[in-house]
Amino acid sequence: MFKFLFKKEDHLLSLIYKYLETLQATRDNFAKAMNTCTGKAGCDQFDFLIERTHKYESKADDFYDEINDLMYGKALIPESRADVMGLLEMVETIPRVYERILFMIQTQKIVIPGPLMPDIQDLVRISLDCCDILVKQIKALLEKQQGIRTHMNTIDKNESHCDHVQRRIIVKIFDDDGIAPFDKLQLKEVIRRLGEISDRTLWVARRVNIMSMTRRV
Repeated sequence: MFKFLFKKEDHLLSLIYKYLETLQATRDNFAKAMNTCTGKAGCDQFDFLIERTHKYESKADDFYDEINDLMYGKALIPESRADVMGLLEMVETIPRVYERILFMIQTQKIVIPGPLMPDIQDLVRISLDCCDILVKQIKALLEKQQGIRTHMNTIDKNESHCDHVQRRIIVKIFDDDGIAPFDKLQLKEVIRRLGEISDRTLWVARRVNIMSMTRRV
C-alpha cells in the first residue's frame, strides 16, 4: 500500500514539474511577443506568438486538471492537497495576465511609441525575472531546499522596482503631446496590466514562504 502511495507522489511531483515547465514556455512566448512586435504596426508574427502563448497556457491547464485528479485520488493527505492546489490556483493567475495583455494589444491594435519601448522592455524583463525566481522558489519548496525566503525577498525588491518603472512610463505617456488622448488611456491600461505580473508573483511567493514556515513548525 505504502509503495503504491509513494509511486503516486512521484507521479504527482513529475506532473507539477511539467506544469512549471509549461508555465515557463508560456512566459517565453509572451516575452517574444512583447519584445518583438509591440513597437510595430502590423507585425505578422504577433498573432502566431499569441496563439503559442495560448497553446501553452491551455497545456498548463491540462496539467493542472491532471494534478487535481491525482491529488483527490489520495496521493496526499487532505491538508497537503489544500496547500498544493491553493498554491497552483494562485500560480494559474499569472499566465492569464499574459493572455489578457496580448489580447488587449491585438484587439485594440495598440502600437507602443518608440520612445517608450526601452522602459516597457525593462518593465517586461524585470516582471518576467520575478516569474523565473518564483519557479525556483516553488522547486525549492518541493525539494525541501534552503533559500525560499531569499527568493521571496528578491521578488519583493523587483516588484518595487517594477512599480517605479511603471510610474515613470505613465508620466512619460501623459507628458507626450504627440500621443492622442485615447491612445494615452489605452497605453496606461497596458502598463497597469504589465504591473500585475510582478504583483501577482509576489503574492504567490509570499504564499510559498508561509507554506515553508508552516512545514518547519
